[in-house]
Amino acid sequence: MDRTRTRTRRAASAATAALVLAGIVTAAGPAAAAPACTPRIQVLGSIGSGGYQVGNPQFEGVLGLGTGNLSVGRSGGKAVYWTGTRLHKVPLPETTFSGAVLAVNKGGLMVGAVYGAEGYLFTYRAGDAAVTRLPGSDFQSDEADVNDAGYVVSRNRSGLGVVWKDGLKVRDLPVPAGAAPGTRIELVTGINNKGDVIGMAREDYEVPETGQHLEGTFPVLWPGDGGPARALAATGNDSHVQDLDESGRVVGYDWSGMAYRFTPATWTPPLTGPASFPGTLKTHPYGTLEAISPTTNVSVGTAKFHPDEQTLPDQALLWPGSGPLLALPRLAANQASTAASAADDGRVGGAAVNAAGTLKPVIWTCAAKQAYEPK
Repeated sequence: MDRTRTRTRRAASAATAALVLAGIVTAAGPAAAAPACTPRIQVLGSIGSGGYQVGNPQFEGVLGLGTGNLSVGRSGGKAVYWTGTRLHKVPLPETTFSGAVLAVNKGGLMVGAVYGAEGYLFTYRAGDAAVTRLPGSDFQSDEADVNDAGYVVSRNRSGLGVVWKDGLKVRDLPVPAGAAPGTRIELVTGINNKGDVIGMAREDYEVPETGQHLEGTFPVLWPGDGGPARALAATGNDSHVQDLDESGRVVGYDWSGMAYRFTPATWTPPLTGPASFPGTLKTHPYGTLEAISPTTNVSVGTAKFHPDEQTLPDQALLWPGSGPLLALPRLAANQASTAASAADDGRVGGAAVNAAGTLKPVIWTCAAKQAYEPK
């Protein structure tokens, strides 16, 4: 028997028990040291042959980064994963439906979505003959996440946040106490290994006494220790939280109310203060932060113009946690790119347009070493 490991497990049991009661379990273990890598843009296998859709979701892209050479996402609008650059289709029964693999944990458990009138969430591991459909998921959103303990989070069409484990629903994620009548959970976007969950609620309510109309989104935290849901400080407009790391840092963006005018935003533990704004890429007036690495405080997203005011194509960006936002190199000159996932080993996943004008799923390796401040 490994007595050292036994003592470690016993020491952690009290903290773990608290999270079990909350319906979410912590996945133990420190992050592994990042291996050496060579900075490059790795182009992955793809199904589609289309271009970049300005202002719309893309049909190609790496949405999650697993252990080793595993990555997940969509290609040709279908749910896929990659080992290295080799593409694999997820074996879905609805072969004509669009979908995506939205996230993957360190154990290789993927969570994905099938879209359409009969859409749903599923989990899958490489090599399985079929996906596991998550009950009650009737999925219509493009957001879900999974932590290393295998807890999956998302929302359903009734406006309720949900947690699943081992293919079963285990917990609801309600709106915060005191929310206006009719407030719904619009998106559930992230979960870390402490069991903290983030998302957004939408209110659309007229106050009878004053006639004031309350409308917009605000960020919500469901603490992993089982505490009640609480609203995070809004940015003053529509606040979108997209991801969180193991320390509880949250990244996302503010939407000014004018279509596609986004500003990168962050929320810092203990998440009781206002959001902060690291700025935008020097060459672009707008942008988003879509993901943060688990432990290295590297955030990524996309620098943007309004679609009707394009001066430069969208460009993938990286923020190291301080200083200015940095650009990730384009796959081809004057062609668009976007970033959607970040790993502790320095990889950043997304999509980029090649010299022929075709959008490709890509991974920037040693991304921080490639990032630069544009002139």
